This record gives sequence, structure tokens and C-alpha cells, in this order.
Amino acid sequence: MSIEDLLEKGRRALEEGDSRGALQVLQQAVARQESVEGLLLLAEAQLEEAQLSKARKTLEKGLRLEPQNLDLLYALGDLCLEEELGEAAEKAYQAIIDLDAEESEAWVSKAMAQLQAGAIDAAEQTCRKAIEVDPDSAFAYNALGDICAARGGKDDAVSSYRQAIALDPEEPQPLASLGDLYYEAGQLNEAEEACRQALQLDAGLPLAYLTLGYIYLDQDKNSEATENFKQFLRLETSPAAKQIRDEVSAVIDGLK
Repeated sequence: MSIEDLLEKGRRALEEGDSRGALQVLQQAVARQESVEGLLLLAEAQLEEAQLSKARKTLEKGLRLEPQNLDLLYALGDLCLEEELGEAAEKAYQAIIDLDAEESEAWVSKAMAQLQAGAIDAAEQTCRKAIEVDPDSAFAYNALGDICAARGGKDDAVSSYRQAIALDPEEPQPLASLGDLYYEAGQLNEAEEACRQALQLDAGLPLAYLTLGYIYLDQDKNSEATENFKQFLRLETSPAAKQIRDEVSAVIDGLK
């Protein structure tokens, strides 16, 4: 089987959800000949198999082949952000910006890395630069909402999330973020409505189920709370979410 055939077989396996099968054939392809395409696919398979450290090394190997490849830089930045390696994530996103300052998504992702590191002022400045680059970016306004919420500016956060929703009514994340914000403010009806709207757009959104779980828990609707918490645990598999997963599991045990 040629390298091209192995890559195609690996790509199809990933599309079909067979990450283990993809991993096997993509390892064969890369062992025979390293290429950016092969390394990107291999890293994707490794991520699906929760092999985060291996995926990071694979992406770094790809960047040694092609240091200015935006796909590799985005993938590395996103992975480092998930692993809470904020400095490395920010470095990857800055490399993209240095190559193309009009990459609004890189500005937003850099802001998220700064927010993760607790640098709220820097994060807001970076996010506003993203909006300056692309005023119609729902992604940027959703991120600005997160930053405003972290600062404690509820009204500004709501305004940013609403702007994101207006720009892209089919994007569920701002609705889920809005639901979480309303819940934190004690506005349970508004929170539930926003989460329900988010799940109508994407039934696989962990944050919406988590928020609904806590809403129903506060209302002593234990059965509904448990069901939503279980959905959250089923969907949220990120290593960065281990603490909240443990907390939710403890809540479920307490409701039995």
C-alpha cells in the first residue's frame, strides 16, 4: 500500500470515528515518510486517543519540517491551551500573528491563553485587537464575553455574548456561555432558556448540560439534574476538565 493510500485510509478512519484504526495506519505512513499532512493526521488520531503528549511532539516534529505552517501552529496552540500550557499556546498563536496579522482567530486564541494565565487586561486588549481585525467575528465577541465575565462585568459580558449571537445565530457557544452567566447571577429561568436554545443548535455541548444540571439541582429537581450531569460527563473528556468532572461525579453520588 502506498503512502498516499495509507494517509487516505487514516483520514477515512478518523471521519468514521475509528481513531485507533487511524492511529495504526498513520503511524505506518509517517514511519515510511514524514510529511506535514501525515503528521497533522497522526496528531489528530493521537488526540482522539487522549495521547496529548505524543500529539504535541508530533506537531512539533511537523513544525521542524515546515515552521510557518498555519495549520500546525493552530493545532499546537489549541493543544497547549487544552493542556493549560499557556505560555506555549501564546507563543504558537503569536507565531501565526507574526506571519499574518490579519488572522483574527489567532488574536482571539492568544487572548484566551492570556485569560487562562490570569492576565485579564492583556487578554482584553488582545481580544479587542481581534475585533478590530474582524468586526464580524462571533468568535471574538464570545471570547470578549468570557473576559468581561472573568472581570466581573456582567452587563458587558451579556452585551458581548448577545453581539456574538447576533453575528452568528447558528453558533451555540455564546448561548451556552450566556446561560452559564445567567446561572451565576441567579437568573435561573433565563439561564435555562439560553441553555435549551444552545442545545437545539448543538446537542453535544457539555457546558449547557452542566449548567442545566446545576439549575435543576438548585430547584430540587434531582432526577433532571442527574440526567444532565451524566450527559456532561459523557461529553466532556478534556484532561483540563478533570476537576469539574470529579466534582460532578461527587454530586451525582450524593443524589443517589
